[in-house]
Amino acid sequence: MGQITLNQITKSFGETQVIPPLDLRIEEGEFVVFVGPSGCGKSTLLRLIAGLEDVSSGHIEIDGRDVTDVPPAQRGLAMVFQSYALYPHMSVRKNIAFPLRMAGMDEAEQKKRVERAATVLNLTDYLDRRPGQLSGGQRQRVAIGRAIVREPAAFLFDEPLSNLDAALRHGMRMEIGELHQSLATTMIYVTHDQVEAMTMADKIVVLRAGVIEQVGSPLELYREPRNLFVAGFIGSPTMNLLTGPEAKKHDATTIGVRPEHIEAGDPDASPWSGTVGISEHLGSDTFLHVHGTGLAETITVRADGEVPLRHGDRVGLTPHPDRIHRFDAKGLRIA
Repeated sequence: MGQITLNQITKSFGETQVIPPLDLRIEEGEFVVFVGPSGCGKSTLLRLIAGLEDVSSGHIEIDGRDVTDVPPAQRGLAMVFQSYALYPHMSVRKNIAFPLRMAGMDEAEQKKRVERAATVLNLTDYLDRRPGQLSGGQRQRVAIGRAIVREPAAFLFDEPLSNLDAALRHGMRMEIGELHQSLATTMIYVTHDQVEAMTMADKIVVLRAGVIEQVGSPLELYREPRNLFVAGFIGSPTMNLLTGPEAKKHDATTIGVRPEHIEAGDPDASPWSGTVGISEHLGSDTFLHVHGTGLAETITVRADGEVPLRHGDRVGLTPHPDRIHRFDAKGLRIA
């Protein structure tokens, strides 16, 4: 259960086409992340799968059944939104059970499903509290619990962590990942945060202007970006992109080197050199922003957390030769 296939799906608002013809297959049990910049169509695509938006053309299948014209409630999917949308006057127990009550399920089965979801989400001790007595992370778990009890073919998450602070986001990423492992249910997750995509996904779908730029595992996208857009979007900090004579030396229009694939060293014994600008000291790592190399306005280098370099120091830079990515004049990867 939970295989989803999109066949030549399009979406237009009036005369504006926001999703050109698109094909995508999501296998049963996969954790798939839609990622891309604001306005790339990722939330629209999720809403098309959910049935909250009508497709302009094409077909959507869930487990081999054409659901293109099937209402959202009959698609067997459960959606978790950015907003928790909990009922403040109801207890956690009643909030989680709400979709089951609306479906007319008997009390005994409701109780069993709610308690099972609460156990999975570590909410058992909070079932009799109201949402106002919970933290942001706990409220998001309640929203997820409300989806779990429906036992859907797939879960759809629309930027569910964007309202949480950094510490809670990290914790909830881990919890959603554990949830996927325990439920083994298909999950589709929308985010603009490529760190979330890299740490959570089995498969990432990178979107730009409604077009799928690349589909693959996190490491596939990291190691072999198909084009300059994916190369610049995946990875934090972003890949250094260089043009001109340096790229021509590698028979390319543009070359890319990730910050972690450049060694900082002696400026007189390195192929590149420049002056350290801002140094971001993060404990285990230091990110050096190097200027005046003649290659790019700034080259970012990931160095050891205890590197002694400071603002204004000269530094040599040596890229790992086997980690240089090459791109042609159209921005496509050169194998």
